[in-house]
Amino acid sequence: GNMSFSCFEPPVVPVTFLSSSSYLALPGTSGQEELSISFQFRTWNKEGLLLSAKLHQASGGLLLYLSDGKVKVSLHKPGKALSDITAGTGLNNGEWHSVSFSAKRNRITVTVDNDVTMSTHASIPLQVYSGETFYFGGCPSGGNNTECNSSFGAFQGCMRLFSIGNKPVDMIAVQQNIHGNFSDLQIDLCGIIDRCLPNYCEHGGECSQSWNSFYCNCNNTGYKGATCHYPVYEQSCEAYKHRGNTSGFYNIDSDGSGPLGPFLVYCNMTDTTWTIIQHNNTNLTRVKSANRENPHSVFFKYSASLDQLRATINHAEHCEQELAYHCKKSRLSDKQDGVPLTWWIGRTNETQTYWGGSLPTIQKCSCGLEGSCIDSQHYCNCDADQDEWTNDTGFLSYKDHLPVTKMVITDTDRPNSEAAYKLGPLLCRGDKAFWNSASFNTETSYLHFPTFHGELSADVSFFFKTTASSGVFLENLGIQDFIRIELYSPSEVIFSFDVGNGPSEIIMQTLTSLNDNQWHYVKAERNIKEASLQVDQLPQKSQAAPPDGHIRLQLNSQLFVGGTASRQKGFLGCIRSLHLNGVALDLEERAKITPGVEPGCPGHCSSYGNLCHNGGKCREKYSGFSCDCTFSAYAGPFCKKGKHISAYFGTGTSVTYNFQEYYTLAKNSSSHASSFYADMTLNREAITFTFRTTRMPSLLLYVSSFYKEYLSVLLTKNGDLQIRYKLDSHQDPDVFNIISKSLADGQLQHVKINREEEMLFLQVNQNERMKFILSSGTEFNAIKSLTLGKIL
Repeated sequence: GNMSFSCFEPPVVPVTFLSSSSYLALPGTSGQEELSISFQFRTWNKEGLLLSAKLHQASGGLLLYLSDGKVKVSLHKPGKALSDITAGTGLNNGEWHSVSFSAKRNRITVTVDNDVTMSTHASIPLQVYSGETFYFGGCPSGGNNTECNSSFGAFQGCMRLFSIGNKPVDMIAVQQNIHGNFSDLQIDLCGIIDRCLPNYCEHGGECSQSWNSFYCNCNNTGYKGATCHYPVYEQSCEAYKHRGNTSGFYNIDSDGSGPLGPFLVYCNMTDTTWTIIQHNNTNLTRVKSANRENPHSVFFKYSASLDQLRATINHAEHCEQELAYHCKKSRLSDKQDGVPLTWWIGRTNETQTYWGGSLPTIQKCSCGLEGSCIDSQHYCNCDADQDEWTNDTGFLSYKDHLPVTKMVITDTDRPNSEAAYKLGPLLCRGDKAFWNSASFNTETSYLHFPTFHGELSADVSFFFKTTASSGVFLENLGIQDFIRIELYSPSEVIFSFDVGNGPSEIIMQTLTSLNDNQWHYVKAERNIKEASLQVDQLPQKSQAAPPDGHIRLQLNSQLFVGGTASRQKGFLGCIRSLHLNGVALDLEERAKITPGVEPGCPGHCSSYGNLCHNGGKCREKYSGFSCDCTFSAYAGPFCKKGKHISAYFGTGTSVTYNFQEYYTLAKNSSSHASSFYADMTLNREAITFTFRTTRMPSLLLYVSSFYKEYLSVLLTKNGDLQIRYKLDSHQDPDVFNIISKSLADGQLQHVKINREEEMLFLQVNQNERMKFILSSGTEFNAIKSLTLGKIL
C-alpha cells in the first residue's frame, strides 16, 4: 500500500549552560492545580540547580537540584521544609538522564530515567499550584528575584526536551526571543566535553571530571600525584636501606614511574642488601618414570611478572639462584651423542644445559670446571650414572638467563632410576642505579642523554651535593618547549619549564643552605594537570598547569646534565641516582668519555654517617657506605641490632675494661683527677645484662672511680642480688638487697638498672620494677674502669 521510508520527529534542540550566569526562564500557567515538568540533562558536576520556581498562592517555592550526583526535590515555606525527597544516583556521569516531576493536590512524584524503581512519592500538607515562571539551570543576576533560589550553585552542562504541563517547549522560538528568555546559553548545541577520553590518569588511575577539569583517583594503584604518575614505593631494597629501614617485606617499583607496577619482595638488610623473590615451588621434589616421550616438566611462577623481574635484575649488581639436582641413575646428558636429558629454561626462553657454578658457554657442572667430578670421564656427577645418590648443585649467576622459569627431566624411567630437584628463590644484591654518580669539575662540562620528546608526563629525580652557590643541574630544550632545574642560590632550587604557552617556574626555598657538601634530594614533575617540585623532605610545592599547553612535551635537543649548551654556568659538584620517568641514566659510563667529568662521587659518609648508631663507624665504599660495628655492642646494617656477647668466667677470673687510655693512667691523678676525667662524670646510668651461675658469693659488675666512688652488683652467699652505690667518698655506700629465691640456680637471669640522679630503678627478670632513693650523692665522678664476673 501507500508508505514512505521516513519518520517525522520534532527536532531535538539541546542547550548548554556555560557559566554561573547561565539560566533559562520558561513561562508556566499560573494557578493551574496540576503541575507537570519534564526535561533531560547531562553533566559531569555532582552539584547544581536544575529548576527553581515560586509556587502560586503560597509564600514558598519548588527547588529541584543535583546533590552528590542525585536528584533532590525540596518544597518549602519560609522557615519550614514541606518535603525533601531524593531519586536516582550517579547522575553526573556525562550521559543523558531524564527527570519528570509532577504535583497533584497534595501528592508529588519524581521519576528519573523513566524507571519506576527510581521514582519517589511524597505527601505534603498543602495544595500545589503552578507558578508563572520556571528557572532552569540558574537565576538572573542582580535585583531581588524572590522566585529564583540560586543558593545551590549554577548548573553546568546540557539540557533538552523541556516539557511544561505535558506540552513540549519550542526551543527554536526561545532562541528567536519569541518564547521565554535566557542568558549565556548555547542553543542547538551540547558543548559538554568528555575530559576522561582519552584517560590521562596513568597506571590504572580512575578518572572522574567536572565541567572544567578531570581528576584522578590513585587509590590502590601504587602511584600518586595529579595523574597517578609518580611511584609511592622505592625502586629497590637498596633505596629502602639508605632511608634507615631494616629487614622485612617491602613493595618495590623497579621501573619507578614507568609502566611496570610494584610487587612484594623480602629485603635482607645486611652489609650487602639482598632482594629475595620467591616462586611457587621451593620444596625438594622427587621425580620417577620420566622419559623423552613423557618428560617431567615443571614451571616456576614468581611473585612478579617477567618484565618486573627483568627490570629488577638489570638494576642489580649481581643476581643468583641456587639449583640443586639430586640423581640416582639419572643423567643430565647422554655422553654418546651429547644430547641433553635434563635442561632448564630461563627468561630468554632458550634451553640451557650448563648447571650451578658453571659458565653459560660450556655444557658442564661446577665439578667439571674444578676437575672434581666423581668420574673424571664426565663433566657432571650425575652423568656418571651411578646406582647411588649424588648431586650437581650450585648457583646460576648469569643475569641474562635468570630467573629459571622451567625445568625438564627425561631420564628417570630405568630400573632404580630417580631424581630430585630444588630451586631456590631469586637473590639479587645491590642497586647499580642508586649509587651511579658523576663529579662535575668545571662549569662548562656536562653530560648529554636522549631527549624527553613525546612524553605525556616528565619526572626527574636525583641527589646532588656541592659547595658551589649556583649552577644548572639539567636542561632539555625544544623549538618552543623547555625544562630546566637549577640551583639558583645556596638555599633556592628553581624548576622552570615552557609547554607552548609561555615560561613558568616553581621556586623552592630551603631553611638551610644546600651547598654544605651533603647529599640533597630533588624531585620535579610536569604533567597535564600540574607541575611540582620537592627538595629533601620539605613539603612538595605544586602549581596548576597553564591552560592550552602541549599535552605531550615537544623537546628535540638532547638532555644536558650538569650543565647546558644555552647557559654558560654549569653545575660544580656531584649528581647521583638520576632517573627520568623511572629510567636510570648511567652517569658513570658517560662520564668516562667526557672531559671535565669523572665517574663516581666520594664522601657518602658525610651524608649517611648518622645512620650508623651505637658507636658504629661509617666506612666509605665506591658504591655507597657501610657501618662497621666492630667496636659497637650492636650488629646489623646500622649497628642497631643487639649482639649477644657472652663470656665464661672460671674461678678467680674477670674482665676489666678501662674507660681511659692507658697513658692517662700514669699521670698524677691524685690532685687533678677532675681536670683529666671531667668528661666521665655521670648523673645517670642505664645498665642491662644477663648472667647464669651456680656459684656464690660472686661479683657480677663493678664500676670504679679515681675518687674512690664505685657501683657494684653482687650475688650474696644466699643467692640474693645486692647493689651498692658509693657516690661520696666521705659517706658510707647505699646498699640495697633484693631478697627472693636464689638467683644462683643455673638459669639465665635478666637484670635492668636505671639511675636518674638520686632515683634508682631495678628490675629482675619479669618481676615488677623496684624503686630506691640514693643518699650518698647524685654524681658518679671520674669513672675509671668496669670489671665483670669474679667469683669471690
